[in-house]
Amino acid sequence: MNEMILLKLGEMVLKGLNRRSFEDKLKGNIVRRLRPCGDFRVYTRQSTTYVEPKDERADVEGAYEAMKKVFGVVGLSLARPCEKDKDAMLKTAMEYLDDRLRTAKTFKVETRRADKSFPMTSIQLSQYVGGELDEAYPNLKVDVHNPELTVYLEVRDYAAYVHADPELGAGGLPVGTTGRAVSLLSGGIDSPVASWMVAKRGVALDMVHFYSYPYTSPEAKEKVLELARLLVPWCGRVVVHVVPFTAIQEELRRKVPEELFTIVMRRFMMRIADKVAHRIDAHAIVTGESLGQVASQTMEAMGCTGAVTGLPVLRPCVGMDKEEIIRIARRIGTLETSILPYEDCCTVFTPRHPRLRPTRAEVERAEEGLDIEAMVQQAFDQIERVILNLGA
Repeated sequence: MNEMILLKLGEMVLKGLNRRSFEDKLKGNIVRRLRPCGDFRVYTRQSTTYVEPKDERADVEGAYEAMKKVFGVVGLSLARPCEKDKDAMLKTAMEYLDDRLRTAKTFKVETRRADKSFPMTSIQLSQYVGGELDEAYPNLKVDVHNPELTVYLEVRDYAAYVHADPELGAGGLPVGTTGRAVSLLSGGIDSPVASWMVAKRGVALDMVHFYSYPYTSPEAKEKVLELARLLVPWCGRVVVHVVPFTAIQEELRRKVPEELFTIVMRRFMMRIADKVAHRIDAHAIVTGESLGQVASQTMEAMGCTGAVTGLPVLRPCVGMDKEEIIRIARRIGTLETSILPYEDCCTVFTPRHPRLRPTRAEVERAEEGLDIEAMVQQAFDQIERVILNLGA
């Protein structure tokens, strides 16, 4: 039999009557991620999803890499199926894992017997296969506490499966199971991490990016689109709403006190994001804000910016320090792009002495001379939508 992939499901197995909807969404996400890799059969039994190639042309290694970025999967392994027979499992282990068995110094066998009709207990099967492997490979010593290699035997409904040392999956919930949100995506480190963290909780995302040409260059815009592309393998299809923001920033520079410029600018961002959210039937706005990191991210400042929308504002990075955020950015592959030296619209007209603890009353007074509705509508009407799919 051919090599296949076993995916262990996460917290969705604790769901009640709606568990099936989570599993169906996960299956749909998996099937879409597998399309570039060939034809696979995908099915779920006993809290495990099986990804089985339909023919020799399927790219199993490529599929395995893709499955590492599917939210809802907590563990995965490449495995070889065989008959539910102790000698068949022993033979498969010796063939499939021969290279690793020859190079390891210590090992153990661990059995999971989901099919309770199998005549041997888990301990009996582990002892039998482990004893035979110990005899066949003189280099091996049994170490049940800290083995260099663990041989896993899984006896399930349709077959038995042999594999070694499964890897951690992405975890979380399948994208699309907890709703849709819009995420403010800049060219920095924090906002891609915030997007990833919310997607991990099952949220489908559209991105909103504010572009201030000529103060920000076409390369800066392309940098943000590249960040969005890097998130696609995790988030699935992404639409980036590119908002022309220059006219708003120039108007604010003329009419708003310098120390309140950044707060008022962010309020306009939230108003436009709110409008995008209502157009696409999203129910939250996501930002990369971290409490106290910059002047616009004090509690008072965040209260002022969030006050212009009736939607929940999700700030997954709010309690994290920069090193924690960088650690995640490095893991998900966005860090190197985020640190490219292209300007961001938030750095345009940066005040020398921004107000750290603004009040809503003073910010609202600063906006009195602005035609807010017209300014927002003009930017909204000129949004460019960039659709990014896997491989785009």
